[in-house]
Amino acid sequence: MNSSSTRRQATRQKLYEAAVTLIAEQGFSATTVDEIAERAGVAKGTVYYNFRNKTELFEELLRHGVGLLTSSLRTAAETTAQHGGTKVAALDAMIRAGLVFIDRHPAFTQLYVAELWRTNRAWRPTLSAVRQEAVAVVETVLREAVERGELSEGTDIPLTAPALVGMVLVAALDWQAFQPERSIDEVYAALSRLLHGQVAGL
Repeated sequence: MNSSSTRRQATRQKLYEAAVTLIAEQGFSATTVDEIAERAGVAKGTVYYNFRNKTELFEELLRHGVGLLTSSLRTAAETTAQHGGTKVAALDAMIRAGLVFIDRHPAFTQLYVAELWRTNRAWRPTLSAVRQEAVAVVETVLREAVERGELSEGTDIPLTAPALVGMVLVAALDWQAFQPERSIDEVYAALSRLLHGQVAGL
């Protein structure tokens, strides 16, 4: 990557961080391009140099944020496999990876979960696509677990995968909002027990 591309990526990252914080605080409609530019510490024209409008910025923000989550889930599964772990162990590792991501990006997670319930947004197709990418990583590991006999053949993969992702998202947000005194290890342990008790039946 050349220096120009590196600078542009750094600028986009600042804009993503500014936008996600502002939109999480006051909503998409109430957030202006001027405010995003000011929060990011750049000129207003810089926003339009990188994105055609606020909607495109938000779509790219969704792609970027969920892409990071998807990558962290995939890495957790691959690392477990490299160490000879089971597919259930990979699912367990993905729970921790999801919690770590949410702990690092709470504003984005709040925004993402809120947008999942809104069906009239211009970026709904983008949101659906990136959501499916994240869920597909979990579906793949679940399918492999069934094939290896680690999970029952009756496992409903299309429902179980988003249920696991949703469990991590909602539990983590509840943790941060209402039980912040708990450590990430405590939250992980509770969700791990749910995975092993309800999905793996261990």
